[in-house]
Amino acid sequence: MSLNTPDLTKFPPRSPRVRLGGYVILPRMLDKGRATVAGKNGEYHYACPLDQRFLEFAGIDPEKLKKELNKSDSEVLAWVGKNAKHKRSDAEIAAWSKVAEQRTPTDVESREYFNGLHKQVAPKREDIATWFDVLDVDDYVSFGGKP
Repeated sequence: MSLNTPDLTKFPPRSPRVRLGGYVILPRMLDKGRATVAGKNGEYHYACPLDQRFLEFAGIDPEKLKKELNKSDSEVLAWVGKNAKHKRSDAEIAAWSKVAEQRTPTDVESREYFNGLHKQVAPKREDIATWFDVLDVDDYVSFGGKP
């Protein structure tokens, strides 16, 4: 692929909080997609439910996006802007990203999964409240960090 292909068997993708073009989730999804294409995705999944939130908001087909992952982040962002079914303003993207950063489990099944993951990776941490919180600490602990 290229030099920007992350090896997710050795380190985690970017945090879901990292933004590209104002979008949260997108840089992480690009890391997972590039690693998947290269066979270096480890336990990470491209187009997972978190990625689907971005894909649905922008109106992007994950398989079409996957074909663009040999390009730089800025080139992929330009492609997203050109190919998104839902053309969003900067203000809409900022509002969506803010809501995404604050998302918490909303049903019993997702709450059970969230609580189980939290208990597994950082049982003593009381500051884990959002999906992004639990993903960040899971990434950190999975690669040798102490909770």
